[in-house]
Order: sequence, then structure tokens, then C-alpha cells
Amino acid sequence: MATPKKKTSKSRRDMRRSHDALSASVYQECPNCGELKRPHQVCAKCGQYNGKEVVNQKKVD
Repeated sequence: MATPKKKTSKSRRDMRRSHDALSASVYQECPNCGELKRPHQVCAKCGQYNGKEVVNQKKVD
């Protein structure tokens, strides 16, 4: 089995892991209702996508 000849330094190890961090989620404001939503997704509050109503939402009074 292969064995390393030298210890990997903390700097080299951390540089290798620099791309493993999670990025923050992106949100945009819905142009219809102003609620935050993911881009290219139907708005969960008003049910609109690209200016058209795609999902009928129940009106709660």
C-alpha cells in the first residue's frame, strides 16, 4: 500500500480544501408579490412564474 514520504502541511491541506465550502443560497424578490423566492422557480406565495399564474393558490380570509 502506498505511504506518504512526508507529512502534508496544514497550509497545503487547507489550500486543497478551499473549494469545499458551501456557497450561500441565492434568492430573488417576486415581481408580483414581493416575497423572496429561488430564481427560475414558481413563487410559493402567489403561484406565478414569468408573469403568468401557473399554480392556483387558495385565498384564506
